[in-house]
Amino acid sequence: MERDKALKIVEKQLTEHRYVHTIGVMETATYLAEKYNENVEKAELSAIFHDYAKFRSKEEMKQIISEQKFSPLLLEYNSELWHAPVGAFLVEKEVGIKDHAILDAIKFHTSGRPYMSLLEKIIYVADYIEPGRHFPGVDEVRELAEINIDKALIKSLQNTIMFLLKKNQAVYPDTIQTYNWLVLEGGRTI
Repeated sequence: MERDKALKIVEKQLTEHRYVHTIGVMETATYLAEKYNENVEKAELSAIFHDYAKFRSKEEMKQIISEQKFSPLLLEYNSELWHAPVGAFLVEKEVGIKDHAILDAIKFHTSGRPYMSLLEKIIYVADYIEPGRHFPGVDEVRELAEINIDKALIKSLQNTIMFLLKKNQAVYPDTIQTYNWLVLEGGRTI
């Protein structure tokens, strides 16, 4: 799918602010894909559609999570996690993208997962560091992304986990498992 067509599709699903964010993620993801020798077209499409379901109603997302038999644990954690797996499902169903590498990059861009592919890492990090993001720790992750994608991912996970702990919020198990996998296995993809 061509970039302009994809952007027109996704623009209808997003607020103006979120569309600007999506452009930033797309540009960051394509840069990182070039830097780390990943498929640029797949990175671009994954980034464009990563927040496709962001503004779907919680009721619709709950229904899809239940009907598609996604992990029931999702419903016990912050609803901010839901748009990633729901988005992957809807991008396949409504947009017709069947490439599992793209769909997995969308699906795991909020939680991560052990044995993430390079594309999944790129989308997770690009979403975290795109130029419109301004919060404590983001500049350090941007610097690490220039050196080592795994180190950038580890730091972004550390920041996210600490943020949730400080707010007395539960940390989704996949996020903890992703962090542990990266630390224990050095982030090697199998």
